Amino acid sequence: MKKILFATVALLALSAAAPALGADLGNRSYYKQQPAPAYAAPLYNWTGFYLGAHLGGAFSSDSNFSGLTTGNNGNGRFLGGLQVGADWQFNPNWVVGVEGQYSWLSGSVGAVFPGGYVYTNNQRGLGSITGRVGYTWGPGLLYVKGGYAYSDNNENVTLGGVGVPFAINGNHRDGYTVGAGIEYMFAPNWSAKAEYQYYNFGKANFIAPLAMVPAGSFTTDDHTVKAGVNYRFNWGGPVVARY
Repeated sequence: MKKILFATVALLALSAAAPALGADLGNRSYYKQQPAPAYAAPLYNWTGFYLGAHLGGAFSSDSNFSGLTTGNNGNGRFLGGLQVGADWQFNPNWVVGVEGQYSWLSGSVGAVFPGGYVYTNNQRGLGSITGRVGYTWGPGLLYVKGGYAYSDNNENVTLGGVGVPFAINGNHRDGYTVGAGIEYMFAPNWSAKAEYQYYNFGKANFIAPLAMVPAGSFTTDDHTVKAGVNYRFNWGGPVVARY
């Protein structure tokens, strides 16, 4: 009787333990056959349109008119403006794009000539249409740019504070620009940038009044440093890399 009772208790204990053991074995088999997927780092998509604004400073050449001392050209002027553009990311770390930009300028540049003539260029703004190409690593982008540039000149010549007629034989409004910069995506749809951009509008000479002709040629150019922010449209945020 005791043997029968002991066998019965042992059988019940074994039956109770069997489901737990089976579940444990099943779980081990699952983990062996279904490993966790490998981690994939996110990629950032630069393709799309953007609109933004910038602030900075401009510095012009100070060695024009055969070495004649020129106004405040080298002292720096404040600038601020807007930009709009579009980028396309490919292959997969390269970005190409096009950008239109306009910067309003404060202050003026000019020179005082022998005989009392004063030339002033109230250069009101700088515009450009450029292409750019860059290399990206996730949220960062290094780029170079170049293209057409425009100078919004408002010039005058005075003698004793009174305006006098004058003539210049060069355009010095249309020119070229080159630059380089870095841009960083700091939030979905938002990026910040810092860039250097050089503008050159060529050489020109006064052909009237005659007293200013011997002064020689001058170059209208600007070195600029800008910091800006862009809002990016059609940017879907990070996408998961294939693995």
